[in-house]
Amino acid sequence: MHRRTLFAMGLATLATPPLAAPTPYRLAGTGATITYTFTLNGTPIKGTLPVNRADLSVNLDTLTASTADVTADVRQAETGLILATQALKSASVLDAEAFPLARFQSTRVILGPDGRISNGAAIEGQLTLRDITRPVRFDAGLFRPAGTAPDDLTTLIVALTTRIDRHSFGVSGYPDLVDPIVTIDIDAEISAAV
Repeated sequence: MHRRTLFAMGLATLATPPLAAPTPYRLAGTGATITYTFTLNGTPIKGTLPVNRADLSVNLDTLTASTADVTADVRQAETGLILATQALKSASVLDAEAFPLARFQSTRVILGPDGRISNGAAIEGQLTLRDITRPVRFDAGLFRPAGTAPDDLTTLIVALTTRIDRHSFGVSGYPDLVDPIVTIDIDAEISAAV
């Protein structure tokens, strides 16, 4: 009886297709843009920051095993307002010269109710600004571009959003003019690295 059970288990293992390995993805096209929104003297101000490096791995068999490690150079931050941009990069805010890189490293992927990285999904991880690292949680979406076949996963669209308290990262300059809460949105097109 014991041999039959082991034999049946062996056959079942051979009949089961192997799980696909995680697929590395790279930024596609124009890459990714981080858009941040802060309130300056009661007025919402938007700024942008390009992503300069992204190590992404999507595990299509086990989506919760997907990972992201993203870096942006805060010296390239822009607001569209010269004085606001200069203040943003100053020593009392981002201190871009002393701490030029912002980094996000994922630690956990939480799937939405439908078992996908969309519709209620989240990505948790560690965000580093000004050399201060804090946990953050992004609402997450991972989608195929419109018009692509359901099995065509060579290009994907990533959408992430979160809100942080800038003071928890030491970004405390101009407290009388700038609210503490900053919204961060990341939109990226990624392609499978083949």
